[in-house]
Amino acid sequence: MNLPNRVGVVVIGGGVIGCSVAYHLARAGFAEVLLLERRQLTSGTTWHAAGLVGQLRASINMTQLARYTSELYGRLEAETGQATGYRRCGSYSIATTAERLEELKRSASMAKVFGLQVDVVAAADVKRQVPLLSTADVLGGIHIPSDGYANAVDITQALAKGARAAGAQLVENAPVAAIRTSGGKAVGVRVAIAGRGGLEEREVDADCVVLCAGMWSRELAAGVGVNLPLQACEHYYALFESVQGLDASFPVVRDYDACTYYKHDAGKLLVGAFEPNARPWGMEGIPEDFCFDEIAGSFEHFQPILEGAMARLPALQSAGLQKFFCGPESFTPDVRYHIGQAPELENCYVAAGLNSIGLQSAGGVGKVLSEWIREGRPPADLWEVDVRRNQPFQRNRRYLQARVSESLGLLYATHYPFRQFETGRGVRRSPLYDRLCAAGACHGEAAGWERPNWYAPKGVKAEYAYSYGRQNWFEHAAAEHRAVREGAGLFDQSSFAKFRLEGPDAAQTLNQVCANEVDVPPGRIVYTQWLNERGGIEADLTVTRLAEDCFLIVTAAATEVRDFHWLKQHVPAEARCVLTNVTSGLGVISVMGPKSRELLQGLTPDDLSEDAFPFAASRGIELGCALVRASRITYVGELGWELYIPTEFTLGVYEAIVEAGAASGLAHAGYHALDSLRMEKAYRHWGHDITDEDTPLQAGLGFAVKFDKPGGFIGREALLRQREQGIDRRLLQFKLRDPQPLLYGNEPIWLDGALVGYVRSGAYGHSLGAALGLGYVDAQPERSWPELAAAEFAIEVAGARCAADASLKPMHDPEGRSIRPPSNPPRQPA
Repeated sequence: MNLPNRVGVVVIGGGVIGCSVAYHLARAGFAEVLLLERRQLTSGTTWHAAGLVGQLRASINMTQLARYTSELYGRLEAETGQATGYRRCGSYSIATTAERLEELKRSASMAKVFGLQVDVVAAADVKRQVPLLSTADVLGGIHIPSDGYANAVDITQALAKGARAAGAQLVENAPVAAIRTSGGKAVGVRVAIAGRGGLEEREVDADCVVLCAGMWSRELAAGVGVNLPLQACEHYYALFESVQGLDASFPVVRDYDACTYYKHDAGKLLVGAFEPNARPWGMEGIPEDFCFDEIAGSFEHFQPILEGAMARLPALQSAGLQKFFCGPESFTPDVRYHIGQAPELENCYVAAGLNSIGLQSAGGVGKVLSEWIREGRPPADLWEVDVRRNQPFQRNRRYLQARVSESLGLLYATHYPFRQFETGRGVRRSPLYDRLCAAGACHGEAAGWERPNWYAPKGVKAEYAYSYGRQNWFEHAAAEHRAVREGAGLFDQSSFAKFRLEGPDAAQTLNQVCANEVDVPPGRIVYTQWLNERGGIEADLTVTRLAEDCFLIVTAAATEVRDFHWLKQHVPAEARCVLTNVTSGLGVISVMGPKSRELLQGLTPDDLSEDAFPFAASRGIELGCALVRASRITYVGELGWELYIPTEFTLGVYEAIVEAGAASGLAHAGYHALDSLRMEKAYRHWGHDITDEDTPLQAGLGFAVKFDKPGGFIGREALLRQREQGIDRRLLQFKLRDPQPLLYGNEPIWLDGALVGYVRSGAYGHSLGAALGLGYVDAQPERSWPELAAAEFAIEVAGARCAADASLKPMHDPEGRSIRPPSNPPRQPA
């Protein structure tokens, strides 16, 4: 076997994902692209893919990637001369519950944002177009005319042929034994190939390594310290022959409430499923000789699906069951795939964990990953599938085994707002966890942290009852919201990610990364963004100067790995400073509300008055029997402090606050209340309202940008150009005039009958009495931004357009008087 000694890029894995990456890299002009496949192309899991090519996803960016995949497959056969089996037959998704129909209608509304035709249909329409279906219990559904299916093997071979034609080399029977590293970088691979004397190892040098090895990816990644949590599960389908009335016009049908899909397959009918309580496979490892293999599976496990299918499609009762199939597919903890640059290893990229939608995603994945490698940054907001979202603990096999048993079924489960995972819970807990449970906390999960989302009063069970309407916690969170607005509320925010950067060059280094000025006196807090070269917002956080040579960076729990990696990347090798993750070392209790000063002052001899402790100040104080760092900052728009407490003292401080607050009505408050409070103040949330595609000027955060600070900052030139040319869109706050509908995000925004944007995030504003949203609106040449904000907007909710008011300023307390109220003279504790 002739292997080159050196190439530009090595792609590991010859399934549909690896071949798509190689195809797009080669066509983009990358020289010396080498793909290595352990056995034969498609021999892992691609060969048994059902072949669905759907386009509608749960978010706008993921739908755009799926649409590109469909477009690519539509031209691939003509381009390469390789048959693909691609056919646009349309798809119907049916609903048998009101909640599912609401979800489908909301998805159809979202599709309008990018011009994908999705038609809401009645049950009678479904029956007329798909007469084989029994629709007695169907309430309605959606029809996507441009959906279809393809042959996964043929698509892969077409991509491989296109890659070779563009100059890539694809080598089969070349298993990669290891990724080679040097100096914190991937520098090539070690390949085990068959020689005259048995297996021989060869080394190939490369500038970049791309890991697309499917269910083998986790172990290859772990060998070089890269965290890639995924685990294979059993995945089933059945093939029926002699189905009366079946012909090639049969569309793809998704019966989500029965966890089932149907697809025409060469004159036969394929019935597949994403069932709850899936069965993990290969926990002890994957057999070395695994190649085009089936696995045993369990007919009893799949039998309820088949029985439901025969009720939905009665012709199956007299058809012949030609094939019962079970094969492995890899799934991830959050049912979103992994793509991007590994934060632990430079020049190492991954595309794996496709959750059984590899064929439907391959085109888009190959395109954006090749652009990411070429440009050194993602070409779009890909945060929801970015490998940097993963936490180190998630590669734990016991955790993965528990979580993926749930993940598979969630693909077809109703995607309720605020739905929480049930498996793999209790992994990361703050020191207050048990006390908060006793106080009625119903915990949600974020980045493995158990976080109180709402508190159940006595006599109410602390568990979710999901709905697209007002869920069972709605009024309880409203009470927490009002308590913070009118009195004082306590939040456990120990899940904040917290880093220290310290050393003689810390200030200079951090000021280059931050758009705001952070070279401030010790004891000051700075709200800032980290920007990329395009001016897009990579992070949204606070920086507190603890001393001349020491800073505390506080960011969101979900972005802990990403933000640490971003800062680490931008610390020059010669800089005299050290970056440390101190998240686990500090608990955080926030006390917020107009009575927060009075409450806390009774627990400390330190002066908390307005003059002595102004907004954006941070200092060490005595509190209870502990020494804590008190930071006067807010994410709810009220007077308040975040208290940073050494972990071992956190419980004692909590007890002192709760005891003192008992007489004054201190309320425990959760993250649902936090979200509604911040929405009323139009505080931005990274990953929704602001992303790496949005700039501070577009987001209305220009006040946090210091253009003229010495030395500049990353992204300054792009912002200067944008400021000179004017922004093409602007983030506005919206309030529905009707108090009944709810906003959750991705709802289209209409102006004068034209689509002008969509809602990024939504929540109910209990103080304002209606649902609120934040969304970008396209510039209108004939209107200034203040004029545009005064225009007559409508927001589409599940197909209905609801009148909405817009504002450039926060609708609640726009002048911020609640944040900086005059204080009473300091009161010393008794």
